[in-house]
Amino acid sequence: MTIDLSGVFAPITTPFEDEMLAMDRLRENLRVYKQTPLAGFFALGSNGECKSLDENELLGILEVVAAEKGKNQLIMAGGGRESTRQTIALCRQLAGAGADMVSVLTPSYFKKAMTDDAVIRYYRDVADALSVPVVVYNAPGFTGLEISSRALGTISRHPNIIGMKDSSPFDFGKYLEACDDHFQLLSGSISALFSAVTLGAVGGVASLANAFPRACCRFFEKTISGDWAGARRLHFTLSRLNTLISVRFGIAGMKFALDVAGLAGGLPRRPLLPLNTAAKKTIETAITTSGVLEMETETD
Repeated sequence: MTIDLSGVFAPITTPFEDEMLAMDRLRENLRVYKQTPLAGFFALGSNGECKSLDENELLGILEVVAAEKGKNQLIMAGGGRESTRQTIALCRQLAGAGADMVSVLTPSYFKKAMTDDAVIRYYRDVADALSVPVVVYNAPGFTGLEISSRALGTISRHPNIIGMKDSSPFDFGKYLEACDDHFQLLSGSISALFSAVTLGAVGGVASLANAFPRACCRFFEKTISGDWAGARRLHFTLSRLNTLISVRFGIAGMKFALDVAGLAGGLPRRPLLPLNTAAKKTIETAITTSGVLEMETETD
């Protein structure tokens, strides 16, 4: 199955109230997102605090996303586990709950044993077993394991593995050069999107799109249309915000940015801690002086 991954995907957050899922708040966010140019959503990822959710919560969230998304928006659901067997089982459940494709993180607990051959076998076995396409997720910041260009080049030739979300700090170009022509690469950060797209990436999964979807989509459109001056200006604006909100303050910072933008952010689930007053003030000032809130009120 071929799915076009072009555009910006928001790695949606999970709203909580008193440590419990706040599904109504999630629906509120999705009803805003469906009116934007977002290509779709990366559900059940790190921004969604996936490691803090049980299986019933994972499936419940995905069902809400499937029910509330825009007609042409896609769902990429995080389904990676430490064993091939676990990954296949979960991904089948995610497909049944509405995922158009699954994003599969490289197993890493036994990272010393995850040779190129082991990584290749893992992704092939998973892709062979699923009816929905697989998107490889390269995130050495979480796993401590980088997918090699050799392994990815081999994986990219599998007909049911359609792309990769790359959140590594490494050379994006080496992946593009190694991959099969049909294979689609997504930048895993708004800060890397400009350079990635100019090299041949088809889009990105950007945490900042949770709070500022229109601004992020406008940036992407300016980049692919060749409006280099406009794209560069937005690159600098969004990169500064991303470094402050996502890199410095993490999940708590991202959720507070949603609050500032008028969306449902709230607190992260413990053990993650909320922001202090000084951090909130820093983020709020950066957002209100950046001009991104004004972009969110403009019509497409």
